[in-house]
Amino acid sequence: MSRIQQAFERLNGEGRKALIPFITAGDPDVALTLPLLHTLVEAGADVIELGVPFSDPMADGPTIQRASERALAKGMTLRKVLQLVIDFRQTDAKTPIVLMGYANPIEAMGLEKFALAASTAGVDGVLVVDYPPEEAAGFGAAMKAHGMDPIFLLAPTSSVERIEQVAEIASGYVYYVSLAGVTGSGALNVEAVAERLPLIREKTGLPVGVGFGIRDAATAARIAGIADAVVVGSRIIEEIEKSTAETACANVKALVADIRRGVDEVKS
Repeated sequence: MSRIQQAFERLNGEGRKALIPFITAGDPDVALTLPLLHTLVEAGADVIELGVPFSDPMADGPTIQRASERALAKGMTLRKVLQLVIDFRQTDAKTPIVLMGYANPIEAMGLEKFALAASTAGVDGVLVVDYPPEEAAGFGAAMKAHGMDPIFLLAPTSSVERIEQVAEIASGYVYYVSLAGVTGSGALNVEAVAERLPLIREKTGLPVGVGFGIRDAATAARIAGIADAVVVGSRIIEEIEKSTAETACANVKALVADIRRGVDEVKS
C-alpha cells in the first residue's frame, strides 16, 4: 500500500478529510523550499503537492506562473526537485509527496529514468498536467512499476469516457478541478462541484480531491463537506509572495493551520 493510500485510510478511520497544500519547488528560492515543506506538515498537511517549475505552465494562472518564473530564475530543475524530496525524507518518512508539473521536463530526462529517480528519492505520486489519460498508459505503468501513484485531473468539462479512462489508469486519488479555468481563478461554485462528484465516484473508488478557487477556512470547510480532500495552491503562493524569507514559514503556517481548522469542521 502506498503512502498516499495509507494517508487516506488513516483519515477515513479518524473520520477526517485530507488537506493537500501545494507549493512550487524553488519559490522564492531553493533554500526556503525544504523549511516550507516541513512547515506545511506542522500546519496539518496530509499530502503535499510539490510543483515542478516549468516555463509554459498552461493550466496555471498568474500566481503560480510567477512562482515558476521565480523558481526557474533561481536555477531550479527537475533533478534539484528530486534532491529536495531526498532531503525532506531525511526527517519525514511519513508525509506523501506528489510531484505536479508538465511533461517536458520528464520526457527530457526520460520516463523510465525519471520514474526510478523519483521513486528512489521518496516521491509517492506524480501528476502531469498535460498527459491526457488516453495517451498516458505508459506513464501510468511506469509509475506503478516503481511504487508511485499516477494522479490525473478531471474537470467540469470531462466527459464520461474521460472519467472512465482516468479511473482505469489512476491510483492514489483523483484531482477534480472545481471550475473551468486556470489555478487562482475565483467564483468557486460548491453546488456545481457537489453535483459532479457522484458521477466521478460512480466510476472510480479512489478518493476525490477538489482544488482551484479554495482560499480560506470557510470555502475549505464547504469543499470538505463534499470531497475527500481539499487542495489549496495559489492562496499559499500569494502568502509566500507577500512575506520575507524570515516571515514566510510563520505566515504560511498560520494560513494553512487556519484552513486545516476549516477542513476539520467536517467529519466524514
